[in-house]
Formats: sequence, structure tokens, C-alpha cells
Amino acid sequence: MEGSPVKGCFNFSNLKLRYRPYPIGVAKNLIESSVYKDMVRDWPQTDLFLYMPRLGNKYALSEKFHAKQYHAFIKNSPVWKTFYKWIKSEDFIYSVMDVLFEHGIDLGYRRPANKWKYFYKNLKSIIKRQPPKRGARLNARFEFQMMPETGGHIFPHTDTASKFVTIVVSMTEAWDKTVGGGTDVNQPKDITKDFNWLNRQASFEEMDVVDTFEFEPNQGVIFVKTFNSWHSVRPMVGANPDNMRRSLIINLTRAD
Repeated sequence: MEGSPVKGCFNFSNLKLRYRPYPIGVAKNLIESSVYKDMVRDWPQTDLFLYMPRLGNKYALSEKFHAKQYHAFIKNSPVWKTFYKWIKSEDFIYSVMDVLFEHGIDLGYRRPANKWKYFYKNLKSIIKRQPPKRGARLNARFEFQMMPETGGHIFPHTDTASKFVTIVVSMTEAWDKTVGGGTDVNQPKDITKDFNWLNRQASFEEMDVVDTFEFEPNQGVIFVKTFNSWHSVRPMVGANPDNMRRSLIINLTRAD
């Protein structure tokens, strides 16, 4: 993977979406197998992560959480350094927009047909460091995330308003689905709690589970942030605290 353009690293050809209560779906065999094995093998050490009990029983390593450790790890890992560059590219952002558009989800972001025409049209905004009128108004980032199979969980929430699209990529060689770990699609039992644009956190008892995308190796669960994009991971029931549900949380966010 090192030195390659990594174009097409994600294969969404078998993506299956559901559209209610919000757009969410899963793509199997997301990453080419040899690349995926390299990524799983070179996963960050546990002591680099930040424990985040406010959000559940989870650990995170990202540009926001333990940023110094995150960037040092990326810098020294060829496979993750290349992946990081791809995630930060316009090609990645537009590829996600293209896939969603092909499935009927038009978020209003298009790959410019003529990059030079787009550049000159937005030159004034670029000079003033303002967001262009159309096109590259999104940023992308990813977080390494872990949860122990002994009670690991994430409380129901809808994501912050700045997030646009989220992709949850499983990062494991094998997983016992009987311990749990799936991504739940939730719907509030109280309809007045349905609207949650500002990301109020809720309890599991407040939610009905509409669907569950089981945690499986080398898959990507993708969904669009909406006013009611309630999702969670219910407490897992495994017995080995050292066995972690490992995943990448990739976010496309509105540019500041």
C-alpha cells in the first residue's frame, strides 16, 4: 500500500442501504484483503488510546483525542500514513458523495467536471480563505476506536451537527457475534425525542432497536447524519476484557 495512490481502496459495489428512519447501510469486503491484513496487523497499541466513559465504554485515538500520539503513530506506520493521505484527499470525499448519489442520496456535493473552471470560479474565495460556493466544502478525518467485549458500548446518539457522513469500518481478523458489538439503528420510544439535531445523548432504555448491523471483519457501515440518526452499540457480553471490538470511525464534516 505504501507509495500507491490507494484509489478505490474502498469497494462499495455491494453496498446495501435502508432509507428509513435515515439512510444507513453496509458494504461487505470493503478493503482489498492484503491491504486489510496490513491495517489490522499494524493497529495502534492500546496505551496510545484515551478512555472516554462519557460516551460509553470505549477508547479513542484521533486528531482530537490524544492527537500527539495519533500523528506520531501515523507518521511511523507506512500503511496508515498512506491511508491517512487518501482519506484527506478530495478524491476520497467525492467518491463517497458519488456512491451515495448512485443510491439516491443527493447531498449536493459534486465532483467538478472541469477542475480549472471550478478553480477560477472560486478563486476569490480561495484567496480570502473562504469556503468555495460549491464543491470542496467538506473535510474528512478518522478515529481509531476500541471497545472491550466485556461491557463495551456506545450510548444512543445522532452525531454532532458538523458531521455529514460517517463510515464505521470493522478492523478485526475474526469476531464472535454472540458477544454483540453490532451497530444498532435506534428509534425513540417517545416520538417527541425523535428530533435530535444537536446530539442529545440518550439511554438504551429510551430506544427501540429498528435494525442491527452485526460486527463482521472487513465491512463498512455508512450512514448520513440527520435529525433522527439515532445509533449505538449496546453493551457486549463477552468474558475476555483484552478482546477489543476495533473499528475506524471515518467522518466527513462541514469545513469551518
